Amino acid sequence: MGIIRNSFVGAAALLAIATAAQPAMAQDLPVEPGVFKLAISPWLGYGMWYVAQEKGFFKANGLEGVELTNFVEDKDMGAAIAAGQVNGGNESIQQLLAKVQAGLPVKGVLLLDASTKADAILVNSEIKTVADLKGKQVAFERGSTSDLLLNYILQKNGMTIDDVNVLPMPAASAGTAIISGTVPAAVTYEPYISAAVAADKTIKVLAEAGEAPGLISDVLSIPDETLKTKPGQVQAMLKSWDQALEYYRAHTEEGRAIIAKGVGAEPADLATAFDGVSYYSVAESQAALNGVFKSDTYPGIVKAALAAKLIEKDIPYEAAIDASVAK
Repeated sequence: MGIIRNSFVGAAALLAIATAAQPAMAQDLPVEPGVFKLAISPWLGYGMWYVAQEKGFFKANGLEGVELTNFVEDKDMGAAIAAGQVNGGNESIQQLLAKVQAGLPVKGVLLLDASTKADAILVNSEIKTVADLKGKQVAFERGSTSDLLLNYILQKNGMTIDDVNVLPMPAASAGTAIISGTVPAAVTYEPYISAAVAADKTIKVLAEAGEAPGLISDVLSIPDETLKTKPGQVQAMLKSWDQALEYYRAHTEEGRAIIAKGVGAEPADLATAFDGVSYYSVAESQAALNGVFKSDTYPGIVKAALAAKLIEKDIPYEAAIDASVAK
C-alpha cells in the first residue's frame, strides 16, 4: 500500500469546538538557523506538512528548511528522537505515551488529526449491540488503533477484552475475514471498512472512532531539548501547519492531491480515508488540549491503552502534553 498506518496511528473527531481564527502568538520569536528535521510516516493525517512544503510556507515563516524523514516503524522513530537525530515527530497519542513511559523527554504540543469514521468495528447481521459481542470471535490487529478502539468501546459498555474471543490478524486481513464470514466481527480502518461494507450489504458498522472524540488522534511531538534550544523553529512549524490547513480547507482537491503524492498513493484511493479524518488548526488544538481532550478524552485513552496493554502504568497529562507551547 502507498499509505502506511503504523500501530497506534491514527487518527477521532474534531472535538465540538468552533473553527477559530488563527491564534496570535505572544510574540514572534526569532527563528534559529538550521534545518528542522521532522520524523514522519506516510499517513495522510500528517498531510499538512506536505502542503506546507509544496506551497513554501516553511520558508515564508523563516525556516531555513524542513527535512521530512520517513519512518515505517515507531521503534526506529523513537531511536532517532532519543539520539537527537530529529527535532520532532508525528505520532499517535498511544505512541507518545509509550515513549514517555520509556523515559524519553518528549511532549505532544499540537493535535494534528483525529479519526471520525476511519476506524470502526464491523459486524455481521447476528450482532445488533456491543453486548452481543460477548463470547464471539473478533478479528483485529493487536497493538494498533483497532486494539485501542475495541477496548474503549467494550469498557464503555461494561465489558472487557476477556468477554470476547480475540483473533489477532492485520487490519487488511480482518476486513477480509468478516467479508468471507470467517468471523462475525472485525475491527479495522480505511480503506478496509469501505471495502467490506461494499462487498457485503449485511455488514454494518457497530461503532466508530467518532463516538469517542479524540480517542484515535495524532500529535506533533517535540523533544524537550528542541523546545529549549529552538523555540523559534517550533513556532514557525506551528504557523506553517496552520497556513497549510487554511490553504487545504480553501483548496481541498489540490491539497488532497499534494498529500496523496506525499504518501505515495492516488487521491481516489484515499477518498474514504480523507472523509473519515479531521484536521486541527492550532486554535482548535489549543481549545481541545486545554479543555475536553484534557478532561475527558485523555483519561479514556489511558484507560483503554492500559486495558490493551499498550502501556503499563498511568501517565499524568502534563508528563505527555505541553499545551503552553502554542500559546
